[in-house]
Amino acid sequence: MRIRKNSGQQSRDEINIIANCSDALAHPVRVELFGFIYRENLERRTVCNKDLVELFPYSQSTISQHMNSLLSSGLVEAQYEGPKTNYFVNLGMLGKYVNAIRSLSSL
Repeated sequence: MRIRKNSGQQSRDEINIIANCSDALAHPVRVELFGFIYRENLERRTVCNKDLVELFPYSQSTISQHMNSLLSSGLVEAQYEGPKTNYFVNLGMLGKYVNAIRSLSSL
C-alpha cells in the first residue's frame, strides 16, 4: 500500500534537516560548543579551534570530533586559514531547522 502525501505532511528535505540537526545537537558538549560559537558570532568575534581547546575542559580530539558533527549537519561552517580553523554558525541552516521544527506543530 502506498501512502499518499497530504498537504500537511513535511517534505523530505525538512525531515532530513530535523534529523541531521537534532542529531548534531543531541550531545551536551555539542550544545555547549554551538552556543558558544553562536554567542561569539553575535558579538562579531571569530572562534578558532584553539579558542575551543583553551576554553573547554575537553581534549583537542574530543572537540574535533564534536565539531565534525556540527559541521556535517550544516549548523556550523568552517573557514580555513593555514593551520587555523575559524567556526561560524550557519544562520541559514539554523533558520531552516527552526522553521522545520515549527512546522511539526501544524501537522
